[in-house]
Amino acid sequence: MEVVTMRYLPKSPQDRVEMLQEIGVQSIADLFATIPEEYQLTRDLNVPRQHGESEILERFRGYAENNATGYASFLGAGVYRHYKPVIIDSLVQRGEFLTSYTPYQPEISQGTLQAMFEFQTMICELTGMEIANASMYEGSTGAAEAIMMAVRVTGRNAAVIARTVHPEYREVVKTYATHQEIPQTEVGYASNGRVDMAALDAAITDDTACVLIQSPNFFGTIEDVTAIAELVHSRGALLIVSIAEAISLGVVKPPVEADIVSLEAQSFGVALSFGGPYCGVIACKEKFLRQMPGRLIGETKDVNGKRGYVLTLSTREQHIRREKATSNICTNQALVALMVTIFLTVYGKEGVRELSEHNLAKAAYLASVLEDKGKILFDGAPRFNEFVLDLKESAAAVNRGLLEKKMIGGLALEQWYPELGPGASLWCATEVTKRSEIDAVADALVTKDTANTERAEVSQRATEEILA
Repeated sequence: MEVVTMRYLPKSPQDRVEMLQEIGVQSIADLFATIPEEYQLTRDLNVPRQHGESEILERFRGYAENNATGYASFLGAGVYRHYKPVIIDSLVQRGEFLTSYTPYQPEISQGTLQAMFEFQTMICELTGMEIANASMYEGSTGAAEAIMMAVRVTGRNAAVIARTVHPEYREVVKTYATHQEIPQTEVGYASNGRVDMAALDAAITDDTACVLIQSPNFFGTIEDVTAIAELVHSRGALLIVSIAEAISLGVVKPPVEADIVSLEAQSFGVALSFGGPYCGVIACKEKFLRQMPGRLIGETKDVNGKRGYVLTLSTREQHIRREKATSNICTNQALVALMVTIFLTVYGKEGVRELSEHNLAKAAYLASVLEDKGKILFDGAPRFNEFVLDLKESAAAVNRGLLEKKMIGGLALEQWYPELGPGASLWCATEVTKRSEIDAVADALVTKDTANTERAEVSQRATEEILA
């Protein structure tokens, strides 16, 4: 009998008959006969009826209409809105890239391997490091893996972490370090929003393997990497610099003084996508190569002298003995890294610089129109496209009011930095932030003087009503 395979049915009735015969039973009931009757489902599932393809499409269009669209957003905090060239989706959806898994067979994976090699090269040029892997899950796991790498390199077993590192990065690091039995010490920040150098000096001990900082840090402030590196290296520890906003490397001096750089590359053409998947990277000095987690692609020549690409280093537990492995991350973000590679290729060196300058200009304008609405904190150090604004009112309440006007305000910081007060929030502007949106949110926020006047008028009216 000819078996007709339906498009949307994984098994036809004839397929099921043949499968049952193969395992020696006559029916589905016989197959589940060993399960007690009280645990068997004898009724139909309580699910909606089947739908036609047009009905399904219509239903999902209805779901899409529930999405909040057209909002002006001033959120950043580790995930950034940047323009994504349409060529990225056109190329990454090619079958050669989209359907490939991991390039275990280099003879049939040259395109993927070459793209990953180019990715590593561009990351090295951006960060000032000598080698880069391809790649990690995202920025937070990259930071945690960098700390474990430093422990292996130095033979020490403790880490010092700046409080200006992204709070969620610190949570991930804590989870990793706790189960790796790596003690952690956090150091605070000075009045300019940078790492407190005196506290850092006091926190480093003979057991400190590394110091983890972020620059631009969570407040958007650019750290003095040179000074921190001198201090850390004088104490025999390694310096890890985490970069959450990769676009900053277009104008900010790369952290060449660092030993290890952990980078989140989401800004390079990767959509926000409700939080992932993103693309983490570890780059470092060549002398630390053997302790690098993840994978490294190398360029070589075949027996005929032709250029080729191979998986040069892969110190993962699925490839080598577990006790020798440097990471239990058993895959990477190759497709997302390809997006990053295409983005950097499209923009080029000058394009990335111009993009960074555009971000600087937008953030500077946003700060200039909001400075009379509250106090801009940490204004004594250079910053990139984010800054902290204290509105002297509850940031959460302010944001609720902005939402009614289709605006998403800055991220309220009280949850992670209660010492800044309930009015502190982190504001961000990128090249996709429109000037009209900035002007509109400035108009929507009440100035300090106006707010004080309005509160005084309300209080006066209430007093007059009581006396009357």
